[in-house]
Amino acid sequence: MKRFMPILLLCALTLFFSACQNPALPKKPVIDPNMPTVTNIKMLPDITQIALEWSPIYDLNVEGYHIYRGDAVNNNGTLDRIATISDKYTAHFTDTKLKAGTTYIYRISTFSNDKRESNPSQPVKIATKNLIEPVPYVQAMLGLPNRIKLIWRPHPSERVSAYVIERNDFDSAKWSYLATVEGRLSAEYIDSGLNSGKSYRYRVIAKTYDGILSTPSQIVDAQTKQLPPIIDNLKASRDLPRKIVLSWDASVYQDAAYYNIYRANFSNLFYTLLVKTKATSYEDAIKDDGAAKYYYVTVTDKDGLESQRQAVPVMGATLEVPLAPSINVIKHDASNVLLGWNDNSGRAERYRIERTSKSGTLIYTNVMYNTFVDKDITSGVEYSYIVYAIDVNGLVSKPSAKAVIAIPNVQ
Repeated sequence: MKRFMPILLLCALTLFFSACQNPALPKKPVIDPNMPTVTNIKMLPDITQIALEWSPIYDLNVEGYHIYRGDAVNNNGTLDRIATISDKYTAHFTDTKLKAGTTYIYRISTFSNDKRESNPSQPVKIATKNLIEPVPYVQAMLGLPNRIKLIWRPHPSERVSAYVIERNDFDSAKWSYLATVEGRLSAEYIDSGLNSGKSYRYRVIAKTYDGILSTPSQIVDAQTKQLPPIIDNLKASRDLPRKIVLSWDASVYQDAAYYNIYRANFSNLFYTLLVKTKATSYEDAIKDDGAAKYYYVTVTDKDGLESQRQAVPVMGATLEVPLAPSINVIKHDASNVLLGWNDNSGRAERYRIERTSKSGTLIYTNVMYNTFVDKDITSGVEYSYIVYAIDVNGLVSKPSAKAVIAIPNVQ
């Protein structure tokens, strides 16, 4: 409540709260013109309260007072009883929860123990104070990562104890409460956990010690920092032995800090961060031949914001081993076996031949042509041959189908 004649009012309010009651109101007051009338009414307004003080009447017929109030503009000449004070020694009353900047009319009457009522006092008119001025200056700091910082000028009124922050999304007409910043000289608030590249609106409302809110400040628009742009021209090799080389265009984003490479064994599952790098290429060593991998590359800026991934991943693969040769000639004469085969892959730089007989396995390496003459044979022995192709990278094909020839006994 607003303080009014501080010491006297404190005592009077104590009496008021202990003695003020609201008995059932009569449909129509029973006026006794001989009852004493209240005079000398004094008033003190605040924003949502008006304090009344009058000269108490100690007449033996007076039991207490009725307080009447009406809106000076919209009351149609009628006043409503708003309170009854049942102790004639009380001479103060504070009317609360009023509208700011509104003019009210009051009249006070006395009443007796048998409910007779005096003529009301002369009407007195008074207006509540206007709401305090809005916060004079509010600014939003733009381009921060996932947050917006508000700053404002402290309110000049020393009645202000805090500030209420409200936010409105551009796609909504509703203002939402965010926070209360305590302290008149506190002039900053950071709204965090926001989406990147999204716009918001804010306003600040001053709050007094007794809970009265000012009109809202000017509305300020703000946008969080955009994510870095997506990395373009991501490529992955498919023709290198046991490695996949990635390359991409350098980001032109001035806040770019480093790139993130994500890899998975399947196009749409379980991507994990492979490496962070400041280069625009990367060599991924793979142990397996003909292995396919899927990649995304993103860029992270100096504030930790990461770009979105490409719409689809890029697939890279290690080089497959050469195709297995196919033996198409195997024959013998009295002292030699002639072996011939097709390359099938076009990649063979040389061949390896494995010959097996009852004596064991013999390997011929660095065979440079797709024919081979085996001169180390024995009559009456069966030989089997397998051919492997070896490419320039040293990758060895799977074995050819086995070719078998039996050397007849020579008598």
